[in-house]
Amino acid sequence: MAEFCVAHETDLSLGEMKQVQAGNTPVLLVRLEDRFHAVGALCTHYEAPLAAGALCDDRVICPWHHACFNVRNGEQNEPPGLDPLPVYPVRVDAGEVWVEIPAEHPPPPPRGVCVSERKSCVVIGAGCGGAYAVEALRHHGFDGRIVWISGDEFPPIDRPLLSKGYLSGESSEQWLPLREPAFYDALEISLEKGSKVTSLEAKSKTLTLDDGRVMGYDSAILATGAVARPLVVPGSDLEGIFNLHSLQDCERLRKAVATAHKAVVVGSGFIGMEVAQSLRKRGIAVTVAGPGTVPFENVLGPGIGALIQRIHEQEGVSFQLGQTVTGFEGDGKVRQVRLQDGTLLEADLVVVGIGVQPATGFVNGIARERDGSLLVDETLRVSEGLYAIGDLARFPDWRSGIPIRVEHWRVAAQHGRIAGANVAGRRLAYRGVPYFWTRQFGVTLHYIGHAEGWDEIHIDGELEKRSFIAYYLKDDKVHAVAGMEKERELAELEERIRGHGLFSVPHNSM
Repeated sequence: MAEFCVAHETDLSLGEMKQVQAGNTPVLLVRLEDRFHAVGALCTHYEAPLAAGALCDDRVICPWHHACFNVRNGEQNEPPGLDPLPVYPVRVDAGEVWVEIPAEHPPPPPRGVCVSERKSCVVIGAGCGGAYAVEALRHHGFDGRIVWISGDEFPPIDRPLLSKGYLSGESSEQWLPLREPAFYDALEISLEKGSKVTSLEAKSKTLTLDDGRVMGYDSAILATGAVARPLVVPGSDLEGIFNLHSLQDCERLRKAVATAHKAVVVGSGFIGMEVAQSLRKRGIAVTVAGPGTVPFENVLGPGIGALIQRIHEQEGVSFQLGQTVTGFEGDGKVRQVRLQDGTLLEADLVVVGIGVQPATGFVNGIARERDGSLLVDETLRVSEGLYAIGDLARFPDWRSGIPIRVEHWRVAAQHGRIAGANVAGRRLAYRGVPYFWTRQFGVTLHYIGHAEGWDEIHIDGELEKRSFIAYYLKDDKVHAVAGMEKERELAELEERIRGHGLFSVPHNSM
């Protein structure tokens, strides 16, 4: 142990936080009404400086990706990331604030579990929803048998990296896994790696694997996510046409990028635009084609969409928007992309990003919604003993009561925590705040909340300066916000949504 004087008592006012240094350890020092608190200064997700985020009562929200931690005990309240913050003892003596730092030692492995065979939970899918679910099961005391049917991809990965840093070559493969396989071994989880569920019978609580085995369960959590929507046009079977939804997809695409010169990205949503950025950073000439007027128009509106298009154009990306793709042409390998007006775009590489569809075709005995999703209640329960999370779940928006489906990575993580806790005996309702981020040529855009439509978009700030907050209003209430270069304010707005649900535009932004 070593103790360090890190501040004077008067350096911080009530409700203030500051990053200080205790020897070689960066510490977040927080002054609340009861006393000073000291926790790790860096987010456990990607080591963002938490002092640049927002302190809301005893919760600190990360400025980068909005992970949230309790500064009293270090507990993580919201993903991304999986680990709590370290907590350090604090004392005040003669006006000086001292923090005690323990000797360095590796974190303890997960505590072993004495497994009972009297009850079982099957988790289907090893995306982030499944990963958070299995940890939540054990965290909340579930001592039954956990069978994790992972499919082809294991261990779980930080999937948003695929279209961002991993495809561009800025992030290494070491950044991808959420946990190492040994972590799950210590939790006494029975892994069915490579196995797939071909059918699940909700009424009999049985499932069949692709090798013919039939397995019963007491509870099951469906975390299979979604599959990339195919573009069915002439020539879609040519070599050189890719989707990007899994690590295997990304590895195939990275291999093709090594010899490519011209690429067409079909779709101007988040996957399409992030892929366009990554390919351009690899020196490839990129054209984005799609039916929308501007990128992200249905989610962000025309103003912000046009801004992001200009950012891409400044980096050399070309656009053919207001156009659908009617076919691909080539000699076994794609050479051209045909648009509806007859335009032919040269391409030796095509990436199709036109959305996803819920992976629920194997589920029997449950009515599916029109898009293939499964309707769940506020606890994410589909039926007795069956839960659905992430991209395949249509859940009630706690602010409006309207069932919604949200394809955000963090929502799947939030859902996994809730479903795992509820299978373990809790009865928690999902009251999370959807959040996603995208980074476009060095500019980060944050989106908080959920708005499937709006009457007005109120902009506080200047789009051209890439420093603004956009409020998405319906019936004079804010349903979502988006912004650039306003990290602390956006983090505070997330907390406002969490506490108040729908609200009016703040007066200082009018």
